[in-house]
Amino acid sequence: MAVSGHMTGAGVGREHAADFADRVLDVVDTIPPGRVMSYGDIAEYLGVGGPRQVGRVMALWGGGVAWWRVIHADGSLLAGHEREALARYRQERTPLREGAGGSRLRVDMRRARWTGHQTRSVTTNRDKTMAILTEPRETSL
Repeated sequence: MAVSGHMTGAGVGREHAADFADRVLDVVDTIPPGRVMSYGDIAEYLGVGGPRQVGRVMALWGGGVAWWRVIHADGSLLAGHEREALARYRQERTPLREGAGGSRLRVDMRRARWTGHQTRSVTTNRDKTMAILTEPRETSL
């Protein structure tokens, strides 16, 4: 599925924006059940953009992928989608924890974060097959 439309910004053309969006959605398709990546994790994995750019892609085109597997770096749930996300986390047995002072549940990022460093073949939600092969790298996360 090619993404149509564009993101605004200096020097960002439609073709580049669509390519970036496709790459973000392809990464989301590779996140295994029970695991998550933050918006910043995805940007770092791709080596381009940042958390806000990934968030924009997810807001516009993320409905066709496992959107609940992309979350804030602190593990907090997507505002307005907490109930559905929590049901999916429980179904996938995603590690959860209570927030500070017993506040709302969050994803336990220490246990649930997926780095994308595994090799596996997947069929994306857009019916194309891709192989993911990465080498371990140091990260500050």
